[in-house]
Amino acid sequence: MTQLKANSATFSGRTIAIIAGEASGDILGAGLIRALRKRYPKARFVGIGGDEMIAEGFHSLVPMERLSVMGLVEVLGRIRELFSIRARLLDYLFTTPPDVVIGIDSPDFTLAIERRCREAGIPSVHYVSPSVWAWRQKRIFKIAKSVDLMLTLFPFEARFYEEHHVPVSFVGHPLADRIALEPDTLAARESLGLEVDKPVLAVLPGSRGGEVERLGTLFLEASRWLQARRPDLQLVIPCVNRDRERQVRALVESLEVSLPVTLVRGRSREVMAASDVVLLASGTATLEAMLLKKPMVVGYRLSDFSYKILSRLVKVPWVALPNLLAQEQLVPELLQDDATPEKLGAAVLERLENEQERDRLHQAFLELHQALRQGADERAAAAVSELLESRS
Repeated sequence: MTQLKANSATFSGRTIAIIAGEASGDILGAGLIRALRKRYPKARFVGIGGDEMIAEGFHSLVPMERLSVMGLVEVLGRIRELFSIRARLLDYLFTTPPDVVIGIDSPDFTLAIERRCREAGIPSVHYVSPSVWAWRQKRIFKIAKSVDLMLTLFPFEARFYEEHHVPVSFVGHPLADRIALEPDTLAARESLGLEVDKPVLAVLPGSRGGEVERLGTLFLEASRWLQARRPDLQLVIPCVNRDRERQVRALVESLEVSLPVTLVRGRSREVMAASDVVLLASGTATLEAMLLKKPMVVGYRLSDFSYKILSRLVKVPWVALPNLLAQEQLVPELLQDDATPEKLGAAVLERLENEQERDRLHQAFLELHQALRQGADERAAAAVSELLESRS
């Protein structure tokens, strides 16, 4: 395994440790480094990160892929390695203490490190709140002992931390900064080779194999229900990689009735930009669809056992981010037994044909986009800088 080695170069200025465990955190970390470097040109950035952060001059002590583990079985299979990396990273941080430690997402790994560092007198920051506001809310007490500052992407998260007297700064969402306030639907359709004068339904059953297995056939049956009523409808499904493309293609071919559908590898944002309506699973994709001003229908199913447990644990009335942000149901959520092909199809059809509702949603989504468009990289850097200067 890669050894943790200090960079031998000598730096005058701040040393800022950042720990990112997955691709989304790597992107956030790179933006944060760029913004912090404006304030601290001679700063040294060290910890664990990926290619995006390394391109900004970051020194990664361990390949980030070693932390990118998903699923209980996979974690259990790597638990000894993960504990070893954490122990050695802490030894490095205690031996050469940085001015601040910033954990980006991956809370199961990063929060424990942040707590140990804070106990050792090293200021700690966590960037991207766990969903503590939604379920297992007592985790807030552990977080309060682990961080000197929480950086949140959404305003409702910041309110939750304020209520529990945890120092917090709402910085906005980087996606809101990067996505234009008005999408170019025509350009997206032309780029994907779609007919520009016929309606488009984007179907996103998820990026993981398990999600596609649970939701793929359901969403395709809803699409078939729709095409029986709207033969002019163009169906487009983005697949995150070759494996998901094979999986979706097999589901399409297994349907008894031939279903014309365009499969696209990657380019999910472009597919949503080209659409009139999006049918999708819950998750970050609902935020992207909202930022692209697209009406959407959310459908999701779990095993009955998992659903019963989660429905008791979850403390919020909605699962889709647009609804949580608006604090009202802008987006229909058809979950578990309500997630049927007929109900999903009818909800999509309503949004295809109700122009007044589309206009209302466009305005609501635009206002939410503007509220999240805060210059997240700069605001996050300013909050970290304020903490650093307060400890000088």
